[in-house]
Amino acid sequence: MAEWLYEAGIGENRAALISRGSIWKARIELEHSGPREGSVVEARMTDRSTARVTLADGSEALCSPLPKVTQGGRFRALIVREAIPEPGRPKLPKATPTDAPLCDGPDLFARITASGLPVRIARAHEPDLLEEAGWSEVIEEAFTGEIAFAGGALRLSPTPAMALFDVDGPAPHDALAVAAAHAVARACERLNITGSIGVDFPTLTSKAARQAVAEAIDAALPQPFERTTVNGFGFLQIVRRRTRPSLPELLRADPIGAETRAELRRAERLPPPLPSTYLVSQRIARRLAQQPDWTAELARRMGGTMQFTSPKEA
Repeated sequence: MAEWLYEAGIGENRAALISRGSIWKARIELEHSGPREGSVVEARMTDRSTARVTLADGSEALCSPLPKVTQGGRFRALIVREAIPEPGRPKLPKATPTDAPLCDGPDLFARITASGLPVRIARAHEPDLLEEAGWSEVIEEAFTGEIAFAGGALRLSPTPAMALFDVDGPAPHDALAVAAAHAVARACERLNITGSIGVDFPTLTSKAARQAVAEAIDAALPQPFERTTVNGFGFLQIVRRRTRPSLPELLRADPIGAETRAELRRAERLPPPLPSTYLVSQRIARRLAQQPDWTAELARRMGGTMQFTSPKEA
């Protein structure tokens, strides 16, 4: 039976939907990542010409439709999409005016609990069930975009416009494309890829082969979504409702932070006795120096402190 594993980590919380011993969905929630989808917050109209508003925490959002207030007027806003990290210019959260009472949107634990599936809390002193199910492999997929499936491989490239999947593998292309359609659907669910999604399949010469690929997407990807047909060049577009960043976007926006939090996860699982020193790379050591709250939380959890050193200092 499928169940969620939830782990309250240092700097991030993690969850994975496990079924038949593998991860079907992987989710990470970063600390201090801004208002969550579903939050109702105080806002102030900042610039009606660009639909920008300022939220109570000082951050900005885009608001549509515009509230019935003048420039500088205050109103309540419902967050309908969280901020999306992108190279150079992150996408601002999206909001809409509301009369609802102020509230925080559901966090990761609340969302997986609301799924109705069993939720098991994973703790550092217990067997590492997340790792046994393939957590590191999923994180590697998100970082590199390299996703293998039986008979071929996908390459995922998140872009500001859409997430792109390129399909690679040997002929016959008809069978490869159908297998790839199932792999794309599973990757979208596993890595929480939403919004506009493009898939570049091998060129398929027959209408029946292109229809088989579209039907494979329909069968494998949970609703709701919209899609195009597969065109003569093998390209298909999918659109899924977007409310928060995908796992690749979260990790690639701050790879050193992601590596550091993963190293803290490994350190937290060390069996006693606690080592006096712990060797990390120089860039992780620098990030830990910038995040003293992370090392303080590790010390609290482990009942003692460790000295983090890098090869240059060792």
